[in-house]
Amino acid sequence: MKKLFLIACALFVNSLVVKGQTPSSTTITPAPATITATNPNAPEITFDKDIHDFGTIENGGDGTYEFRFKNTGKEPLIISSAKASCGCTVPTWPKEPILVGKLSTIKVMYDTKRTGSFTKQVTITSNAKTANKIITIKGVVKAAPVEETFPAKKTNPGSPFENK
Repeated sequence: MKKLFLIACALFVNSLVVKGQTPSSTTITPAPATITATNPNAPEITFDKDIHDFGTIENGGDGTYEFRFKNTGKEPLIISSAKASCGCTVPTWPKEPILVGKLSTIKVMYDTKRTGSFTKQVTITSNAKTANKIITIKGVVKAAPVEETFPAKKTNPGSPFENK
């Protein structure tokens, strides 16, 4: 009896699954393909250089560099964000539109209290033909100077090492 009941349940579930897969009378029309065209008048961001090498920097020294760029496109350039690859690098960018042919800068500050070599990237997002542009800073931060401290002199009175 149990086998008959299980077979009946299986047939019932199977009929529901098959019925759920039958085509309906509603016709679905696919959405038209979206055409994206590149704006021939779009702004373009052109940097003097994309990579700045600090060389060797003193620990706690100046880790700031300003990347100069120009809008070489035909419309105003708007930078929506500048994101660093880690929290030790902080970019500052102009919030106002950069007009055609005008120069501006993106300032990048690196925390020079971190010893060792570094290579950090900043991704700039804008309305330019190339929406994302990457600039890079790199260098080596020297180790912090070590202050030598000597323990206080401990001598036993009457010992040969007593201070006189």
